[in-house]
This record gives sequence, C-alpha cells and structure tokens, in this order.
Amino acid sequence: MANQYMQEEDDAILKTYNRYPVVLDHGDGAYLYDPEGKKYLDFSAGYAVSSLGYNNKEFNDALKAQIDKMIHTSNLYYNTTCGKAGEDLKKITGMYKVFFTNSGGEAIEGAIKTARKYAYTKKTGRYEFIAMENSFHGRSMGAVALTGHKEYREPFEPVMPGVHFAIYNDLDSVKALVNDKTCAIILETIQGEGGINAATKEFMQGIRKICDENGILMICDEVQCGMGRSGAWFAWQQMGITPDIMTMAKAIGSGVPVGAFAMTKEVADNSLVPGDHGTTYGGNPLCCAAVSKTIEIFEKEHMLDHVNEIAPYLTQKLQEIVDTCDAAVKVKGRGLIQGLQITKPLGEVTAKALEEGLLIIGAGTDVIRMIPPLVIGKEQVDEMAEILKRALA
Repeated sequence: MANQYMQEEDDAILKTYNRYPVVLDHGDGAYLYDPEGKKYLDFSAGYAVSSLGYNNKEFNDALKAQIDKMIHTSNLYYNTTCGKAGEDLKKITGMYKVFFTNSGGEAIEGAIKTARKYAYTKKTGRYEFIAMENSFHGRSMGAVALTGHKEYREPFEPVMPGVHFAIYNDLDSVKALVNDKTCAIILETIQGEGGINAATKEFMQGIRKICDENGILMICDEVQCGMGRSGAWFAWQQMGITPDIMTMAKAIGSGVPVGAFAMTKEVADNSLVPGDHGTTYGGNPLCCAAVSKTIEIFEKEHMLDHVNEIAPYLTQKLQEIVDTCDAAVKVKGRGLIQGLQITKPLGEVTAKALEEGLLIIGAGTDVIRMIPPLVIGKEQVDEMAEILKRALA
C-alpha cells in the first residue's frame, strides 16, 4: 500500500523534494504512523511546525468548530478571529502591529517590503541589506536573495541586488559592510538550515547598537526558532534586544499554514499603507483561530516551562552520545532546537534511524537537527538517544 501512495505522488507531483521512503497516515502525541500502523518517533515536527504534537483534541476541536462557522472571506471585510489572533501575537511579541501571511517565506517578503517602504517614507535613499552567511530565509525570490548559501541563489540569478553577507557571530564583519545605503540587517536568532548555530548575546546586542547608531532596521527571522522552541516565546527575547521587524510562521499555527511579520510603532507608522501589500488568504478565519488556540494551549499547559525543563535533558543525552560515539562531534543550539554534529554521512544516519522508527533531518552538511514537538517527555528523549546511538555505530 505504501508503494502505491509513493508512486501516485511521483506520477502527479513535481519532484522538488528528496522524500524519505515512508508514507505517513496519522499521528498521536510525538508519534506518526504509516498506513500499516508502523510507529515513528518524530524529532522533526514537520520542520518545527507541530509543536503541540499530533491529534491534540482541544486544538482539533477548535478548528472543527471554526470550519463549521467560516473558513475564508476577503480581506475587504473584518472577521471574528483575525483581530484576536493579532492581539495574541502582539501580547507575546511585544510588537505594535502584525500582518498575517500564509508562510514564513511570505513573512520574509513582507519584512523586506516593510524595510524598503520605511526607507522610502523617511527619504533615506537606503535599499541594501546585510544578511548572514549560512542563513536560510525561504524559497521565494526575495528570501533567496537574503539566503547565505550560494547554491540556493545561483540558479535564479540575478536575484534582488544590494545584499551583502556577513559572518554569523562576527560583529566586525557586520561593521565592515555597513554603508549609507544599508537599509536593514537581517538574521535568524538561531540558524536552523545552516547548522543550528545560535547567535551570542554580544552579537545580537552589537547589531542592535549598529542599527541604532546608523538609522538601520534590525530584522529577526524567528520562523523556525520562534514560538517557544528556544525556551522563550521568541529567541530574541533572551538577548536583551528588540528588533524593529520580526518574522514568524511554522509553529504559530500548529500545522495550519500561517505566518506573520510584526513591527514596532515607529516602523508601522512609517511604512506600509493600504495598497502597498496584500494577500488573499492571509488572516483568514481558520488560520487565525489556529493561532489563538495555539497560544491559549501554550499558556494553559505552561509550554515554555516544559521546554526549559526538558531541554537540559536533551542536551545531556546528546552529550552522552558525543562522549561515547566516535562519529558524534559536538552538541549545538539551545532549547528544543538543538543539533548533533557528526562525521558520518547525514543521509546514511537518517536512513538507519528511519528503519528503526525515528524521524530526524539534517541541518547544513554535517548536523542532525533536533526539533521535536515541544510536548516530548524524557522517555521520548531516551528512545531517540538509543536509536541514534545504533544509527551512528
């Protein structure tokens, strides 16, 4: 039966993904199941999306109730869920205004346009961006232009001009790129795709100072590392800074496709106005109901406390693998966005883990990415560690 589903996709869907040879049918908690009932422990959470795990009854019931009421209307009209979801995101981000998108990539596009419009409104003549090497911001043209991997940009050149790449966690390399055309500096607070690299507080505060002194906007991309994964609502909140613009997506909707970008009052008052930006589906009633219910469950279940309790145990178990396995080199990241740097080929290790019922994915060229549902317990961490040791042997 699994082969049938795989063949159907291969016949019908444009091949832009290197899929794993597994078909998933349903999930429960931190586990996924194929059509024959084989069980998989999920340590990828749909690329850090499914923070509540699978089959959360309260979340599902809220979506079912909203489906029965209304799924979509035009943004020409108000609806009963968009304003509340916006206020909920304002509360946990501390930002002044929010714009809903359909994905993280769209949130990045909105952030780019907001920064450019701010420069236009202020008549600064600025249009260039400083991004980071090893960064990943999405697959759309603007996001690709900001992504610090040549192989992502090269097939689509010429991409958006005026983007320069600094070295992550190297403040001098950022300073060297600043000029009177610099519009914004963008970075992931914790790089995901680039290898689970966490920004230091000194680096983040240094960028904030550069921006303040030079009239530059600071953009934090929290699409993957945000929404509780670091142990705070958003990872920049642990850094003693506030960005001018931030992006988010993935876990804010717990599997429903929704993203957002948010901004301070200064930026909101001097950037996008009606006609500058829009989206057909952004802010629709179903997605906004998902956002509000996700935040409600996070608060009720004290999810941040749980992350801060379980994350040190995950670090400990990964460090034990480093101490006992020749193929494991270093533990990276923080919270429940951690990485294990290895010397064996990533594809070989993920394939062996898959055979034993563990879903893991890579980051960069040599890092196993640990981004499980935030609801995992120590027993799931133990189960993961035992399988991973065998896969690395």
